Amino acid sequence: MNKKNKNMNEKIFRRIIGVKKNTFKYLLMLLELKPKKSGKKLGRKPNLTSNKQLMLTLQYWSNYMTLLEVGFMFGVSEASACRIVKRIEDKLAKSGVCKLRGKKSLLTTDEEQVIIDVTECPIERPKRKKLGRIKNRQKYYYSGKKKRHTIKAQLLISNKEIRATAFANGKKHDFRLFKESKTYLHKSKKIKADSGYQGLQKLHSESDLPKKGSKKNPLTKEDKAKNKQQAKKRVVVEHVIGWIKRFKIISTRYRGRRKRFGLRFNIICGIYNYENKGGNNEIRS
Repeated sequence: MNKKNKNMNEKIFRRIIGVKKNTFKYLLMLLELKPKKSGKKLGRKPNLTSNKQLMLTLQYWSNYMTLLEVGFMFGVSEASACRIVKRIEDKLAKSGVCKLRGKKSLLTTDEEQVIIDVTECPIERPKRKKLGRIKNRQKYYYSGKKKRHTIKAQLLISNKEIRATAFANGKKHDFRLFKESKTYLHKSKKIKADSGYQGLQKLHSESDLPKKGSKKNPLTKEDKAKNKQQAKKRVVVEHVIGWIKRFKIISTRYRGRRKRFGLRFNIICGIYNYENKGGNNEIRS
């Protein structure tokens, strides 16, 4: 880390880069781990050090400027900035940052409560071309809730830790996404979800959902009070989603390839888990 970055205030550093100083050092240490020797010859030395390459990638995620603007800030071309971002993302993925504990960890009886929620990330309007059996990609990614084209990301959280994620097009319903993700939980675990998961009680008896009112059957004062208490316990997942959406690459309209969205989202989730545990994780070799 440069002298300017070392002397920078923690809050200012986090606002500019997107992560804490200890997290930045941890990610830099993962990138500088020597890979296994191979017979391939190495190319010429890069213009930027690994420190600056990581900073370029994190600033691209947090501010989500164009690659031309980010490259200009670090003195490289747009094409070089694109290659650097892709290389850093692939290295972080191989290091195990984006490896969450997975759905199998929810089959144990360690934790009592699991919170499920879905966030929608806006994307650019896709071209009206066929995608396999899909006749119109614009309708496929159009979300009636957000009134725009989106990608849905499902989060399963336990003890303020992101355990697993799942992704789908914006048109797909939240409950259908949960069923297609094939997430199985232990019978003793309690699930807390919002009203978008109506029917979850049939799959899991220990599910706690808010009561939904209608014109003929409006909610009573007791029902509203009960829903309010449930929302207070479920607000943890909203705080997690708010932390993830500090990175504008997730919160603003996503301009990149949709195939790489899941990788970037999982890396950011892994960074959140690291910071949530206090930054004391051991480096996996």
